[in-house]
Amino acid sequence: MLASVELGEVLRERRKAAGRTIASVAMDAGLSVPYIANLENGRGNPTVSALDRLATALGAQLEVSISDEPPPPPPSVGADLLAASPRGEQVVATLAAAQSRSRAAVRAQLTETLDSLAAVLGRPPAIADLDRLLDLLLLADSGSSGGVRAP
Repeated sequence: MLASVELGEVLRERRKAAGRTIASVAMDAGLSVPYIANLENGRGNPTVSALDRLATALGAQLEVSISDEPPPPPPSVGADLLAASPRGEQVVATLAAAQSRSRAAVRAQLTETLDSLAAVLGRPPAIADLDRLLDLLLLADSGSSGGVRAP
């Protein structure tokens, strides 16, 4: 569930991405400029009807659901990126050996780290981001285990 501040950020980002002013969106949605400005600033308690009109004015669709089921977990970008990296499995093997851990455990933690990185970056990490992370892990591990060498 979105908090009002997050909703405001989503509305503002959509509006700006469309190159629209608050006034033009307000006109299309049949809402007042101050009302939309307050929503974008995390204030107010919009009705579903107002949100639907805003979504339509912004070229989007409002989706509302009430469910006892938890939402499905987002797909893992880290697993796909790690599998696509020619260097990833080599570093997993190196770290696993240096730390006396299984490759599966190291791979799982690296995947989780990459997924968290996607949330921080606001985009899926790229191979270059993975390579930097692998370099950092090898460098950090070499300081604590007495010298892991990069593959």
